[in-house]
Amino acid sequence: MNIIQVGNVLCSIDIFNEMFCCNYKACRGICCVEGDAGAPITMDEVAAIEDILPLIESDLSPEARQVIDKQGIAYIDKQGDLVTSIVNGKDCVFTTYDDHGNCLCAIERAMRLGKHSVRKPISCSLYPIRVKKFNIDGETLYGLNYHRWAICRDAVEKGYRLSTPVYRFLKEPLTQMFGPEWYADLEAAAQQIAHLG
Repeated sequence: MNIIQVGNVLCSIDIFNEMFCCNYKACRGICCVEGDAGAPITMDEVAAIEDILPLIESDLSPEARQVIDKQGIAYIDKQGDLVTSIVNGKDCVFTTYDDHGNCLCAIERAMRLGKHSVRKPISCSLYPIRVKKFNIDGETLYGLNYHRWAICRDAVEKGYRLSTPVYRFLKEPLTQMFGPEWYADLEAAAQQIAHLG
C-alpha cells in the first residue's frame, strides 16, 4: 500500500513514514537559492504577491528586480508548471539575506514585520511535500508526494532525531491548504497505518 486517500487527497505513504524537520541553522535557507526552477505558484498567489510587490521591492536584489521587470514574478518552467521567477538560473527572485548571510523570503519577512498579510507560496511552506492537482471525471483530486533533496539531509537527520514524520512537521501548511477537519482525518489515517505496522 503506497497511497492512502484522505478525502480528495491521495497521499504517498512516505509522508507518514519518512521523518523531516527543517534545520535552518544547518542549511541557512539554501532551498531558496538551489535548484533549476522556481517554487510552484498559483495564479491567485501571483496576483496577491503582485499587489504587495511595492512593499518588498526594496528588499530584493537589483538582479531580481531586473528579472521581475522583464518577465514578471512567475514563468512556465520546462515541465509546464507555473513557478516563481529565478535569478542566474537558480535563486528565487524573492530571496533576501540577513546580516549573517542566511537566506530569507522577502514576502514572509515583510509579513512577519506587519507590512502586509500575504503569505509566501504554499508550495514553499509545504516542502518537502510536492502537490499535484488532477481533474478526473470532473472531480478535483490532489496528490501529495514526498520530495527527497540532498540539501535537506540535515532536516532528515533532525526529523529522525525528534521522531517527527513529514505530515506532522507540516501540520500548519497542510491545515492551511486543506482545512482542520481534513488534517484530523489525516492524523486518523496515520494512526491506522501505525497500527498496521
